[in-house]
Amino acid sequence: MFNRKIDKKIPVVILGATGMVGQRFIELLQGHPWFEIVALAASERSAGKKYSQAVQWKMSTPLSLDISEMVLLPCDPNMPGRIAFSALDSDVAGDIEKKFANSGFIVVSNCRNHRMDADVPLLVPEINPTHLNLVRTQKYGNGMIVTNPNCVVIGLAMVLHPLAAMWGIETAHVTTMQAISGAGYPGVASLDIIDNIIPFIAAEEEKIELEPKKILGSFHKTHIEPYNIVISAQCNRVPVMDGHMACVSLKLKSKATHAQIVDCWNTFQGVPQTLKLPSAPQNPLVYMHEESHPQPKLHRMAEKGMSVSIGRLRACPALEWKFSLLSHNTIRGAAGGAILNAELIVAEGLV
Repeated sequence: MFNRKIDKKIPVVILGATGMVGQRFIELLQGHPWFEIVALAASERSAGKKYSQAVQWKMSTPLSLDISEMVLLPCDPNMPGRIAFSALDSDVAGDIEKKFANSGFIVVSNCRNHRMDADVPLLVPEINPTHLNLVRTQKYGNGMIVTNPNCVVIGLAMVLHPLAAMWGIETAHVTTMQAISGAGYPGVASLDIIDNIIPFIAAEEEKIELEPKKILGSFHKTHIEPYNIVISAQCNRVPVMDGHMACVSLKLKSKATHAQIVDCWNTFQGVPQTLKLPSAPQNPLVYMHEESHPQPKLHRMAEKGMSVSIGRLRACPALEWKFSLLSHNTIRGAAGGAILNAELIVAEGLV
């Protein structure tokens, strides 16, 4: 268990605070035992306004008065805080995150811009906590940049990791059914998504095929040796509010039984569970034996949205095994995953 005493909450800021992921950061950080929101930042058109005046609040929990009265700042590092949670648009995130890191901020980013940089951890704490050592090669002084993966990839990688560690994985085919909240707000037009499925999400298939190789890779002093796996991905936007599903077929490098695979998932634990980090789910992976599970409407909030649900493991005639998985895209796949990353950074003594 994590034994470091947090005498005073660590001040944090949220970049891109008015968007869907920024709102989710605020929702999850209110009342957090380690972190305190001290500043909110947004685009120039919103800077100077009270948060309540600039945001269209879409979370189910009420917006607290102290947050609603905060005045939005421009995305400039001349603000209080030690950790910057970034929910910025990728068009502007790259340079802004570097500026904050150069100014001494620990940037914990949900954005894609620096994910594949050689010296930036693409972090899922249950999988690759040793990858945090990459920050020691960064050139930001007291600052750093740490990223979490694509919203689909986090759930996928968490399910693949224990299998890869036990038996190895040669190849996988992934077909996703992704919720509309993944497109942000206002997102996909209602006339496009109601009574419809859109079989294209820009750059999504490339991320799914590439990012797991880095996440599952091994740390070697100053770099990550990518995991040798071939992934083919097809992505679809579906009329579901929250929760990304994926149907996966894969071939293992050595033989395993159905019971062994299910037990491997159900008994999987990582560093966050050992340290009992505040946002860590007790069971990061849960296998469901009901033949019609998992379902977004029923299971996306498993362990407050931080657990990945798995079901329908069966033989695959094309590869070897096939199954379905579900993860909450804006909690585990975005803000919640980033907050867990920050908790691990604190636990490792990097703050």
